[in-house]
Amino acid sequence: MTTALHEYFIDACACYPERTAVIEPGHGHVSYRALADLSDRVRDHLRSLGVSGGDRVGIYLHKSVDAVAAIYGILKAGAAYVPVDPGAPPARCAYILHNCGVKALIVEGRFLARLQTEFAALGPLPKLLALDGTGAGAPLRKALDAAEPVTRHPYDEAAAEAHPQDLAYILYTSGSTGRPKGVMLSHENAVSFVDWCSEVFQPAPEDVFSSHAPFHFDLSILDIHVALKHGASLVLVGEDIGKDPQRLAALIAEQKISIWYSAPSILALLAQFGNLSRHDYSRLRLVLFAGEVFAVKHLRSLASLLPGPRYFNLYGPTETNVCTFHEVPRPIPDERTTPYPIGACCSHLACRVVDGNGNSVSPGEEGELCVSGRGVMQGYWALPEQTAGAFLVDAAGTRWYRTGDIVVESPPGEYVYRGRRDRMIKRRGYRVELGEIEAGLYRHASIKEAAVLAFPNEEGVEVVAHLSCRESKRPSLVEMKGFCAGHLPLYMIPDRFVWHDALPKTSTDKIDYQQLKALR
Repeated sequence: MTTALHEYFIDACACYPERTAVIEPGHGHVSYRALADLSDRVRDHLRSLGVSGGDRVGIYLHKSVDAVAAIYGILKAGAAYVPVDPGAPPARCAYILHNCGVKALIVEGRFLARLQTEFAALGPLPKLLALDGTGAGAPLRKALDAAEPVTRHPYDEAAAEAHPQDLAYILYTSGSTGRPKGVMLSHENAVSFVDWCSEVFQPAPEDVFSSHAPFHFDLSILDIHVALKHGASLVLVGEDIGKDPQRLAALIAEQKISIWYSAPSILALLAQFGNLSRHDYSRLRLVLFAGEVFAVKHLRSLASLLPGPRYFNLYGPTETNVCTFHEVPRPIPDERTTPYPIGACCSHLACRVVDGNGNSVSPGEEGELCVSGRGVMQGYWALPEQTAGAFLVDAAGTRWYRTGDIVVESPPGEYVYRGRRDRMIKRRGYRVELGEIEAGLYRHASIKEAAVLAFPNEEGVEVVAHLSCRESKRPSLVEMKGFCAGHLPLYMIPDRFVWHDALPKTSTDKIDYQQLKALR
C-alpha cells in the first residue's frame, strides 16, 4: 500500500517513462523519465544542503515544469514543500517562509532582492537555489549545473519511504489575526484524497488534465498528483492565459484537455466570453469545480455550450481538501435558480452536522458541517490554540474538523450549503478572512479605522471597505488600489472603498458592523 505521495509518481515513471508528463504551453514539455531525472537532481542537491526528513523547503517560482520538478525533488528528499504565491506581496511570502522555518528555498532570482529586504527584519535567509527564471525545466537544470558539485546517489527505495503522518506540504490560507496560517497536510492526508479521486473519476494514461490553480492553492493537489499518478499529461495554464476567457477557451481545445478543474468564476467567464462554439471540445469528459458557489445561470449556460462532459461540484476547505461532492444532473431546468448541493461525504471521510454545542442535529435542520477521517489536516503550523479550536472532539476521542460552513442535510446523506458562521468568505476560489483585509488596510498611514464587509451577488461576492481617515484629505481610489496591491494578494483587494468621518460604534465602543451593513 502506498504511504508516500511521491511513490505514485515514481511508479508512473517506471510504467510510462516516455509518455508526456507535463506540458508548458509556449515553453515545451517533459516526459516522465525526464521529469524523474530532474526531480532526482533536486533531491540530491537538497541533500547536499543538509535537507532531510521533517524539514520544510520553500518554492518561490511561477507555475512551470521547474516548479513540478521541485515539488517531487523535495518530497523525494523526505521534506515537505511550502509553495508561496509569486504574485503576492514579498512581505507576505517572506512571512510564510520564515514562519514555518524553511531550511532551503528554490526561488527565481527576480524575487531575491525584495526577499532579502523583507528577511532583514525576520532573520537569516534559508539556503538558496536561485533560478534565472522558469520554463520547461531549463532554468532549473542550469541552476543545478552551476551549483556546487554534489555526489549523485543512485536512487534507492529508502529515499522514497515516508511515514503516513510525515508532512507532505504546508499550504497557507488567510488568517483572522491578519497573518496567514499554515495548514499542515501529511502524506496520509494527500494519499487518501488522491485515492478517492482515482476511485470516483477513473483517470487513465490517455487523459489530459488542466492545471489552472496556482500551486499554493489546494486545487493543485488534484491537478498534479492525480494526473501524475496515472501516467496522464498535465497542461500548465499560466496566469496570463488563466483569466483570459478567449485564450483559455482556445487552449483547452488545442491541448485536448479531458479533465478540467477550477473555481466556478473561471468557468463562468468561459461561458460568457469564451466563444466556446468556435472550438472542438470532444475530448473533454469531466468538468470539476470547487472553491465557491457556482451561480446556476452560468452553470446552465456552460452545460448547454459544453453538453458532453459530466459536471461535479467538489466542496471542501484546505484543511480537508475535498470532503463532499455532487454530480450535477442534466439537463439543468430553466426554472432552477438555487445552487446545487455540495453533495455527499467522500468515502475516505465522515461528516456530521452539529449545533452550537457540538451536538448532532436532525436531517433538515441547519448546523455546522464537521469532518473527520484520513484526509483531515494535522493542524495549523505553530498555532496550537487555533488548532485546538478548529476541532470538536467527541466522546470516543474522534477529532472532527469544524468547517465553519452552515449546511442542511436534505435529503439524508446530501448536504446543502447555507453560509458561514464567521467572517470568512470564499472569493475566486480562495478562503479569505475579512480581518486579514482589515489588517492590511491599517498598514496605510492615513487609515484611522477600517471595517470590511462582504455582500453576495450574482458573480460571487462583493467586498466593501468602510474607512475613516486621520487627515482631512482622503487617499484617492487609485492610491488605495495601488496600496492594497502592495500589501494584499489580488483576490483580497476590496471592490469598493467607502469613506466616513468616523465609523459607527456600539455601546461598548466597538465598530458597529450591523449598522454598516444597513448602509449598503
